Amino acid sequence: MSPASERVSLPKHLWLSFAPVADTIAQHFGLSTEQINWLSLVYLVASIPFGVVAVWVLDSVGLRWAILLSAWLNFAGSVIRSLPCMLTSIHDPFAFLLGGQSLCALAQTLVIFSPAKLAALWFPEHQRATANMIGTMSNPLGLLVANLLSPALVKKEEDIPVMLGIYTIPAGLAFLLATACLWESAPPTPPSAGAAHSTSEKFLDGLKLLARNKAYIILAVCFGGGIGIFSSFSALLEQVLCVNGYSDEFAGLCGALFIVFGVLGALALGLYVDRTKHFTGAIKIGLCLTSLVCVAFALVSQLQGQTVALAAICSLFGFFGFAVAPVAMELAVECSFPVGEGAAAGLLFVLGQAEGVLIMMLLAALTVRRAEPSFSTCQDGQDPLDWKVSMLLMAGLCVLFSCLMVLFFHTPYRRLQAEADANPSIQEDTCPATSDPSDHAPHPAATL
Repeated sequence: MSPASERVSLPKHLWLSFAPVADTIAQHFGLSTEQINWLSLVYLVASIPFGVVAVWVLDSVGLRWAILLSAWLNFAGSVIRSLPCMLTSIHDPFAFLLGGQSLCALAQTLVIFSPAKLAALWFPEHQRATANMIGTMSNPLGLLVANLLSPALVKKEEDIPVMLGIYTIPAGLAFLLATACLWESAPPTPPSAGAAHSTSEKFLDGLKLLARNKAYIILAVCFGGGIGIFSSFSALLEQVLCVNGYSDEFAGLCGALFIVFGVLGALALGLYVDRTKHFTGAIKIGLCLTSLVCVAFALVSQLQGQTVALAAICSLFGFFGFAVAPVAMELAVECSFPVGEGAAAGLLFVLGQAEGVLIMMLLAALTVRRAEPSFSTCQDGQDPLDWKVSMLLMAGLCVLFSCLMVLFFHTPYRRLQAEADANPSIQEDTCPATSDPSDHAPHPAATL
């Protein structure tokens, strides 16, 4: 099979399909705001314990079986969460909604860890960052579908069954394509020296190396915090904006702009780092710019009638924030080589999901009900929530993670250097890219 045929992108829009129309979903099924938040939060919670299993599946069982299992779980979950609308005898719809979301969460954990593995096994070193970018950005493209499609489909409560049925269709197609078309985890001939030595460390030995790798730990904490902030932003966007009079359609538009410009930023930065290998500089600058935009969102989102400014801010937030995701995946592999790509990239997301759970719960806990009259368009039938303190905290955390990354993260590019040593013909291209100030730091294995 060709690399293109391996690159099956599973639907990942199921995660946030409820979030853009959270108030209508709550009213239709008689759910509280906390229950609605758990339909998104379950993705973060489930990925923490299952993330380690997903890492093991990728590095020990193989890429093909990881994608197959993901497709099967995703389809099963999409069907289960549709049952409350299909069977009138169900008296506890939340159990089915949460159960279906939980299976979809397990599926996403498997597939979201795979781009770094896919890029390492199927692409040469001058194409890896771009391939990783394409795989990583398939996730926000799925979220784009949710942000646009959910508000467009759900104009009133009676439209919710149609929405759930439509979301089942692409999950079923992905199930059929993955089952019928995926036959190999890797090409017969490795495209690079790094691919030939992929997963050269045993799973548990790799985890020990990562735990003792200072650069990797800093990257995991800082980028993981960024994942947590972005997950919270995506899940809570509609609830934050409706308080100040913005419609569900506008919240969906902001979410769509957030993702579209994020994909464009990731494409531009992916091509840049593929040519220059300046992973560290790119991610530090990207995080700093993301922090500035996050502060702007925290302030402007509390104002009324700022549709143009909010749309522009959400666009820039995505452009700078999403751009660093594939770079971080590649950088995780570079600073931890020869640890398997599944472990290096996957554990970043596991920690990110754990931080996302804490951040999202903290942001929700800091809200209070507004007693005074407001311009709220929220339809949950309760007094609107005040998100001011929560948004300022989110911005402060974003600045903190960016500062820690800029000040303390330094690493040589170990995989590139190993490939240069194995193939002297690429030495001239890769050596300039490994001129990070800490290039001469010992390999983490040497510290054992």
